[in-house]
Parts: sequence; C-alpha cells; structure tokens
Amino acid sequence: MLPLSGIKVLDLSRVLAGPYCGMILADLGAFVVKIERPGKGDDAREYGPFINGESAYFISINRNKKSITLNLKSSEGQEIFKELVKKFDVVLENFRPGTMDKLGLGYEVLKEINPRIIYAASSGFGHTGPYRERPAYDAIIQAMGGLMSITGFPQDKPTRVGASIADIASGMFCAMGIMAALIKREKTGMGDMVDVSMLDSVVAILENAISRYEITGEIPGRLGNRHPSIVPFESFEAKDGDVMIAVGNDELWKKLCIAIDKEELVEDPRFKTNPLRVQNYDDIKRILDEIIKTKTVDEWIKIMDAAGIPCSPINTIDKVVNHPQIAARQMIATIYHPKIGKIRIPASPIKFKNENIVIGPAPLLGEHTDEILKEFLNISDEALEQLRKSGVI
Repeated sequence: MLPLSGIKVLDLSRVLAGPYCGMILADLGAFVVKIERPGKGDDAREYGPFINGESAYFISINRNKKSITLNLKSSEGQEIFKELVKKFDVVLENFRPGTMDKLGLGYEVLKEINPRIIYAASSGFGHTGPYRERPAYDAIIQAMGGLMSITGFPQDKPTRVGASIADIASGMFCAMGIMAALIKREKTGMGDMVDVSMLDSVVAILENAISRYEITGEIPGRLGNRHPSIVPFESFEAKDGDVMIAVGNDELWKKLCIAIDKEELVEDPRFKTNPLRVQNYDDIKRILDEIIKTKTVDEWIKIMDAAGIPCSPINTIDKVVNHPQIAARQMIATIYHPKIGKIRIPASPIKFKNENIVIGPAPLLGEHTDEILKEFLNISDEALEQLRKSGVI
C-alpha cells in the first residue's frame, strides 16, 4: 500500500514539467491516466534517442502511467473528459494559462462537476502576472530566473544547468502542492487549484544568491565549482583529473590539513575559521592547488575517505550508472518495454522502509484507451469504434 494508492489522476501534461510531476505521483502509488492527442501524443514522443521507433526520452519520464487518446477540441472528447473528472481526484495540466478555459475545461468549470477535484496547473510563468500567457521552455526560464547568471566559470559566458532543472523543480513543487491539497481535502472535503510556475520554482531554488544580494548589494556572479561562502569547497586539479573537495566546517578543515601533511595550517591565523578562509581565499587556493596536483584523483579519494573528508571524482554518466552506491540504492531500474524489450532508466529516489516502489514501463500511445473508458464510463465496444472512426479517441 503505497502512500497515494487509491488516488486517481488525469494527466493532460506533455514534455517534461507536468509529466515529471505525474511520474512522481505514479511512483507513489497513484493511478495516473495520461491523456494524449490521437495519432500524435505527447510532443516528447518525438524526442530522441529512439529505440524501435520509441522515444527513450519519453520512456524515462512517463513510467507507471496508463495512456488514453482523447481529442479535447471535439465536443464529444470534452464530454468524455468531464465524465472522467467526476470519478478522478486530480487533473494535472501544463498548458499555457487560458488554454483549458478556452476549451471549457478550466478549474471553475471542473470544480462545479466535482467539488473535490484537485486541479494542478504547471506553467512557465503561472496563472497571474503580466507574463502569464507567454510561452516558455526550460532554457528560457533558467535565463530569466537568474540561474544561468550564476552558473559557469567567471571567464565564460552564462551557462545553462546540464539538466532541465526549471522543468524538474516545477514538477517536484507541483507534486508537493497536489499532495498538500489532497491532505487539505481530507480535512475540508473540498478540492483546490494548485498553480506552480517554472519561473517561481527557479527563484525558489536560487539558494542564498538572493539573500547575498539583498545583504551586500553585490550581484552574485559565476564562480565555477567554488562555493560562494564556504572555503575550501570546490574542485581541484589532480595529476590525472579533477577532484571535488568540500570542507564545510572548521573540524573538517583540521582533518584536511592533517591529511595533506600541512598540519601547521590549522593554526594559521588566515585560515582558523570559515569566514577567515573566505576572506583569504586566494591564499588558500594557491596552497591547495600546489598540493593536490602532486597525486592522482584515486590517491586523493583514498586519503580523503580515510580522513572522513567529503570528496568525489567528477563522474561521467557511464560511471554513475555503474556506481556501487547507485546500485546499492537500486537507482537504475531495468524495465521491460513491449516494443523495446529491456531498458534501464532512473528509479525513484524515494525509499520506504515497508514498501517498494515498483518501476514499470511508460505506456504506448493510447495503449489503455479502451480499458479506461470501459472501466470508468462503461462505454461499449461499438461506441468505442465509432469514437475512433470520428477521431475523438
């Protein structure tokens, strides 16, 4: 019995932010029905790489869901959707604000059909404000939200974070909002609307960049792999590559000094506390650069691990998927896809002591249309065939 077992979700979303949210809900036990356009489906089905005509991109973020096709621009499709809403708990969409209202399927309409419905909208800029109707993609939001301005090295141009972090963060916040609304519904009996924006989500994860600006008046810039307020906390060049070392407190600083055979640095007045180390960053960086380059990455990892100092090589993805800790946590799941066969994808990072999250495949386009419409709306085979001929499903 996973936490969201029994919760039924109609997922209208596409590409990444909404589907990521829906995937989290499905992993936690919700019955998630992905509603897609007949014949075409989610745009992400056309994003490579492809295996036997199926998108690995789509498969990686739509696991554990059912798929039905439904033309929401048709009056019959809209009526079918409204009938489904009566029997589901959550509607998830990430259209541009106003799109669902134009279809006659916005929150104000749906809450009259089902007062207990949780309507979750994930969009680029949210449902209020002057930018509400502007289109957005992850890179646009990373740029607008300031994240790119603090990512990269000082001598380089602003850099996009390697993963689509704006989409993913908004997907996670949206999932949290849905779960909070479900808890509230248990207390009040009433549903609610959850409005999550990608831009808001990026601002929310800027960590201390905004507080640093507000307090100092200085605009944070790009620091590469260096932490802005903890020293030493960055990557250093060893003989054969880079090693990441994170010394988050004075005790770790003492351990580092001993590990690198520079115990005299412990009492050096320039470095005794973290604020002093930040103030004298150039001095400490110069000393550590000279020392770290004398050994290989593996040699330093063994030394640092033995001393209890947080450290890591900078792993490439091939090393990540075969890492012993990742394997121990079962973070790479092998699933069986009906068209592809076995494929490995990331698993859920949420672990329960008494329950296991089972990772299943992403659905084929419209794979469960007949099953879902028969089960929830009792539509006959003949009616389904007619709906299919008319392009409704």
